[in-house]
Amino acid sequence: MASEVSLGSRFFVLDEDMRGPHDTRFDKAAPVSRGDAPHCPRCGDPMGMLTWLPPYRVELELHGQSLGDFMEGPGYDRLISERMAEAFRADGLTGLLGFHPVEVVRVRRKHKRLHVGAVPRYVAVTACFGRGAVDEGRSHLRRNRPLSCPECRSPGVDTLHGFTLEPGTWQGEDVFRPRGLQGRILVSERFTEFVQRHGLTNMKLVPTEEYVSGPGSPESR
Repeated sequence: MASEVSLGSRFFVLDEDMRGPHDTRFDKAAPVSRGDAPHCPRCGDPMGMLTWLPPYRVELELHGQSLGDFMEGPGYDRLISERMAEAFRADGLTGLLGFHPVEVVRVRRKHKRLHVGAVPRYVAVTACFGRGAVDEGRSHLRRNRPLSCPECRSPGVDTLHGFTLEPGTWQGEDVFRPRGLQGRILVSERFTEFVQRHGLTNMKLVPTEEYVSGPGSPESR
């Protein structure tokens, strides 16, 4: 059921837990096949990176102490563990697409002293492009050029010091890429509760009003 953003609604930016105990990342392993990027249905501009096509083969790089349930890599694709995927479906959450099983061809250890135990099964997912739109008037951001398309609102952001969504634009997805900030993944409060309830790892959830991006921010270091 669709829901509207209200002044009390809270959303969170989903990032990997860099330097955390389950810090894990992935790279796509050859052969890598790619399809067309998604395009805005109104202006025709690209809304993201090229899509990843089968075969889904990956190399993992372990930076923490054990492999995580969530990991980032090149492009808009993300890997989640099979247990996270099963819990996501069982709990009735929405917004993730794909769920393609991947073949792990190698696990690299960033620190040689680390021991890699049994490798869980992973699936490749992408976050849907949601209807939720960044509220330009109530957000603290600076774009590199004016918005030209009211649909995708695609110009990039130079600096970001907290943002919110326009009332009435969110359609109830638990995981989505918002219009105006397609490079970020947002999640609902229900998703944050889901992560805590199942003890899922390698995810950092930052309230949108506290999220900082740009020169001097943690992600730029």
